[in-house]
Amino acid sequence: MAERALVVIPTYNEAANLPNIVPQVLAQDPRLDVLVVDDNSPDGTGRMADAIAGANPRVHALHREGKLGLGTAYIRGFGWALERGYDYIFEMDADFSHDPAYLKDFLKAIENADVVLGSRYLDGKVAVVNWPMGRLMLSYCANIYARWITGLRIWDLTGGFKCFRRRVLEAIDLSQVRSNGYAFQIEMSVRAWRKGFKLREIPIVFVDRTEGQSKMNRAIVREAVWMVPRLRLLGWFGRI
Repeated sequence: MAERALVVIPTYNEAANLPNIVPQVLAQDPRLDVLVVDDNSPDGTGRMADAIAGANPRVHALHREGKLGLGTAYIRGFGWALERGYDYIFEMDADFSHDPAYLKDFLKAIENADVVLGSRYLDGKVAVVNWPMGRLMLSYCANIYARWITGLRIWDLTGGFKCFRRRVLEAIDLSQVRSNGYAFQIEMSVRAWRKGFKLREIPIVFVDRTEGQSKMNRAIVREAVWMVPRLRLLGWFGRI
């Protein structure tokens, strides 16, 4: 049987983007399926996901009772993928900040890696379009901070365009993952690295959303600030 890959797309108020992003994802490779994890979006994104899934067997939808956060949405999607035997599991945003065209590059890179990360800052070069300078500096400095504290020499630890081999998610105790905002991306990469898996970065260009609103807020930033040293301590005591 051919290898299968699942692209997990968490959504909250992404009705303007979902009907366009899903067909573009599926067009990249016949091995790709899509799972939409919707947090009871008031704009009807969940109903739209059901309609798309009803018309295409490669699309699936999960519904949660409210806005429960990015990390738990991915954890739910990971569990769903593992139960159904997918070989590769992707994280991807619904807002076109992650270009579906890069999925082909991920599938090629994962042949020689366990985790592939789409990097906005590979080798220190910035590849971000349409972000205000304050947001860009926050992101760039957050990655410097995360690299310094955790010891993981990855340029873009906070990026959310990623691909995992099945065995990586099977090896990580997903019930122990505590981050729920963008710190989730750091935590998953650190946990994979501490398990001895091979991480690889590939270059991407990140383009800020043109439809909908960003989910970034101060609580997400605070979580990342305290979660990074926590991960370092867990590593010291062999609990990660």
